[in-house]
Amino acid sequence: MTPAERQSAVAFAMRNLLLDDRRPSPLALQAASDFMTGRRQAESLADQARRLEAQSSHKKAKADTPADALFLRSILICQRPWATEGDLEELRAIHRRLLPSLPEGRVLRRPQPDDDASLYPAAMLEQGAAAIGQELAAERNLANLDRPVFADRLAHYYDELSYLHPFADCNGMTLRIFLSRLSHDAGWDLDWGRADPAAHRRAIQRALRGKTDDLQVLIAGIVRPVNPTRIFLIAGWDQGPAH
Repeated sequence: MTPAERQSAVAFAMRNLLLDDRRPSPLALQAASDFMTGRRQAESLADQARRLEAQSSHKKAKADTPADALFLRSILICQRPWATEGDLEELRAIHRRLLPSLPEGRVLRRPQPDDDASLYPAAMLEQGAAAIGQELAAERNLANLDRPVFADRLAHYYDELSYLHPFADCNGMTLRIFLSRLSHDAGWDLDWGRADPAAHRRAIQRALRGKTDDLQVLIAGIVRPVNPTRIFLIAGWDQGPAH
């Protein structure tokens, strides 16, 4: 990775983490800084993530994965590609990179007696994911769309995937990594740093209740061209890669 790519990966990982109200420790931030300057390589960053997770497990029991490990692994995700099929297997591949030590039986959300009625039935996750994947494929993975149309369709899929909620742990982070990959391949990048965490949570919750206007506004506000210079070469910011 180039220095610019390293810096971009760290910035993305931080933004994705903050949207889930998680913050890395000074130790993890120093490791990320060393990675940006080239003093620490990817393998060393992965080792540090494992050490930080192991240290946390020895402390008072905590139900979720330590923020430090998620932060460092999110940085690494940016340079370790996976099969980009737009389906549940792609989501699983991303999720495995965030939580490599999670037992296979705990990966997907399972039916519970007190299941949230606002989410897709856990027993039908495979079918629901397949339907979303087929819909995406029919829309050519949102390629060659003008910005307003792309933002509207991406908000639709963010809503659909949030309703599906395939993972019990780190669901939001996994979905945002997937949507960022999908967007980049379609010619647009998502600047999650422009999304306020409280407004983001509110938009997702309102969308789950059938009111998607806030989510559409949020997505429209963070979409920008992959190649920023293109705004000087085309008739307007809103025109997509096909023009």
